[in-house]
Amino acid sequence: MREHRLYQADWLLRHYGFTADEIIVDASGGLDLELDPKLAWALAHREHFPVDLNRAAREMLLRVPGLGTRNVKRLIGVRRQRKIRYADLVKLRCDAKKALPFVITADYRLALASCESNAIRSAFVAAPQQIGLFDASCNHRPNSTLGV
Repeated sequence: MREHRLYQADWLLRHYGFTADEIIVDASGGLDLELDPKLAWALAHREHFPVDLNRAAREMLLRVPGLGTRNVKRLIGVRRQRKIRYADLVKLRCDAKKALPFVITADYRLALASCESNAIRSAFVAAPQQIGLFDASCNHRPNSTLGV
């Protein structure tokens, strides 16, 4: 997973206009393994969001989680002809689950109560699951080679 996160961070630097000091790292200098670097940046910089897809500059659209360079180019083309709507995100196969907490379209605006970074983060990070002591999926047979 670390290698994948490093690859994602490199991609942000090369293609999305991020600088090295904008990549969010933890206290030990590592990347968050639970969230991709673009989503981590967006959650840490909620003051920049939500972004109006019908008005925002290309540079800001590239910082929206769920929107890649190809879809940003397509969205800019669409908004030259008409206002961008939620259906346009779906039609372009944007990652709407990631994008919706950070965007405004002609027919969509996130409810204010759902804008909290912690609420958004919890939607993307799986809750840890406790394995039961006598869970059927665990093998509880003694190890015969150890004489236990």
